[in-house]
Amino acid sequence: MTTPMMQPESPIIQIERRKALAIIIASTILASAIGVGLSLVGSGFASRTNNGIVVTGSARTQATADNAVWVLSVSLSRSQVADAVSKVNSDVAAVSKYLTDGGIPNTALTLGPVSTYGNEEYVNGNNTGRILNYRATRDVTVRTKDVQLVSKLSQGIGSILQSGVSVNNYGPQYYISTLSDLRPKLLEEAMADAKLRAQSITKAVGGSVGSVISVKSGVFQVTTPDSTMTSDTGAYDTSTIEKTVTSTVSVTFKTD
Repeated sequence: MTTPMMQPESPIIQIERRKALAIIIASTILASAIGVGLSLVGSGFASRTNNGIVVTGSARTQATADNAVWVLSVSLSRSQVADAVSKVNSDVAAVSKYLTDGGIPNTALTLGPVSTYGNEEYVNGNNTGRILNYRATRDVTVRTKDVQLVSKLSQGIGSILQSGVSVNNYGPQYYISTLSDLRPKLLEEAMADAKLRAQSITKAVGGSVGSVISVKSGVFQVTTPDSTMTSDTGAYDTSTIEKTVTSTVSVTFKTD
């Protein structure tokens, strides 16, 4: 009896066979990986359960600045140093008058010393030893608790600029003197927020929150209202009177 000869598989059947084999191998590897992964996840949860749960809580409040520091710098150049100093003192007097006429008391003003330096001539990067002119600078510093008055005067500083007074206005800086009083209340609220978050997390997996293991207070952030700006070392924005103060704590709770 003659045994029938097997017909060779067509290229299409061979390709399909190789695809099926590749799928089987991939499925086996994936199943093994999932099993190992689940094992690691299980041990990870157990470790975290034994060590507790770490949660960050936060609290924020609105605060109004009650201190203002405003530095106005008069700076100009003249061909003679005496003329530069004389003009600077004249402009400083005009700035001081603008402030006192506006309601700032003399006791709130601090006049800095006059500083001068010569602008030297350079040709092709080489100093010729010739003085082109002399620059003189003097600061007027305002320190007051009347932040609203400072804000008003800073917005109207253009009037003395128009009169020819050479003054640089970088804007007032506003500070909160009650920040130390706000800290305890914000920390308490941040702790309560951390506990509430921990309870929500553990409740979702059928657990409960126990006692506090450790607490780490974060830095305070003083920002403009509704700002999302943060800093690892703590932000303190001084550009606005109204501010937002934010506190954070990192709390480790026991879990049951």
